Amino acid sequence: MLLQTDHALARQSWYAQTATRRQDHPPLQGEVRAEVAIVGGGLAGLSAALELAQRGRQVVLLEALQLGWAASGRNGGQALAGLACDMGEIEAQIGLADARRIWAMTVEALTLIHARRDRYRIACDWQSGALTVATSARKAASLRRETERLAQAYGHAGQWLAGGDLALHIRSPRYRGGCYDRRGGHLHPLKYTLGLADAAWREGARLHERSPVRRIERHRSVTLLRTPQGQVVADQVLLAGNVHLPTMPGLGGLPAGIGSRIMPVGTYVAVTEPLDAGEMDGLLPTRAAVCDSNFALDYFRPTADQRLLFGGKVSYSTVTPPNLARSLRSRIAQVFPRLAYRPLTHVWGGFVDITMNRAPDFSRLPPDGAAGAPIYLLQGFSGHGLALTGLAGKLVAEAICEDASRFDLFARLQHRPFPGGERLRTPTLVLGMLWHRARDLLG
Repeated sequence: MLLQTDHALARQSWYAQTATRRQDHPPLQGEVRAEVAIVGGGLAGLSAALELAQRGRQVVLLEALQLGWAASGRNGGQALAGLACDMGEIEAQIGLADARRIWAMTVEALTLIHARRDRYRIACDWQSGALTVATSARKAASLRRETERLAQAYGHAGQWLAGGDLALHIRSPRYRGGCYDRRGGHLHPLKYTLGLADAAWREGARLHERSPVRRIERHRSVTLLRTPQGQVVADQVLLAGNVHLPTMPGLGGLPAGIGSRIMPVGTYVAVTEPLDAGEMDGLLPTRAAVCDSNFALDYFRPTADQRLLFGGKVSYSTVTPPNLARSLRSRIAQVFPRLAYRPLTHVWGGFVDITMNRAPDFSRLPPDGAAGAPIYLLQGFSGHGLALTGLAGKLVAEAICEDASRFDLFARLQHRPFPGGERLRTPTLVLGMLWHRARDLLG
């Protein structure tokens, strides 16, 4: 049910109507052999396919629907350094020195986007500049302390802005301060994802759409991945299906416990009709991407054709909220009152996966008894994955082909299952998020 709901919402996106799919990749037919099989055709899976194919590995990627249709191709488009969690969570688990190594890799993830754009000539509407803003004086003070801490402990120098300096980037009565990062930015995520798919295919990876994996069988020397019309016999396997992997209908043989470490969260986005260039100058003069520092945050950016793309409505119950357009228009009006009555041309959404601590979950699933090689797992990007997914795929390729040390650094992060078990964990999450929203409203 989650898969069908997510796909229906994704089809309504402005991204889907403004990106060109240059080719389809046929469903898997019959039996094929692979050194590495990848489940999931989003940014993480495609990045791994590209990196492995560049290294000469025989790669087969299986996507249940279309490449890039899910979170990778319909998110807010903001490419940022860092993780969804505060770096204090990482320091507490693995210490400051290794936390610095992880931070440096998140910055590398931005560099990787530019390297791939240049090498494979991926036209994806890149725009530099990212701004994090605070909605109250208390939150501005906290954000400034965080900015100074990142500069002091991680060497990441953001520019603190207030008053007239802030107005150089955003003209809104809602915000009390902000941090500008010139290394971050934004892009059209579906164009970028499809560009990665084309690059992986040109490098020799086999990509199969409409090929849902129905069963995974781990044998002593190989793993079998069965689809409705075929199967892959693989030496190594990467699972990059994110929120949908544990919920795929009929999927058997999945290692126990991986689904309990993530939860689906519905996120919703809209775009306005195109604005005049002068209007956009009066809202976002430098065309930076913006997100606020609230727990349940708003995020927005201009598009290449001068629309305002705005996200901020979320659902923790897996039920799509009613009156999405009205709700998002109301949130836009709080930020930019002059847009209160501007029409929204597209409203869409879908699910992302979150972990309990919002840190990413990169791990190896150990062999079942004496059978087979470990299975690699990438999940839990927690709404902060546009850049990090690309790095994650590279880390898996390094681990399989060369040196596992960078992957293993992320794999040291510990993750707990969500409380409540299968029946109660969603209601428990809903109640927890209501508490966080109340804190946001109190400033």
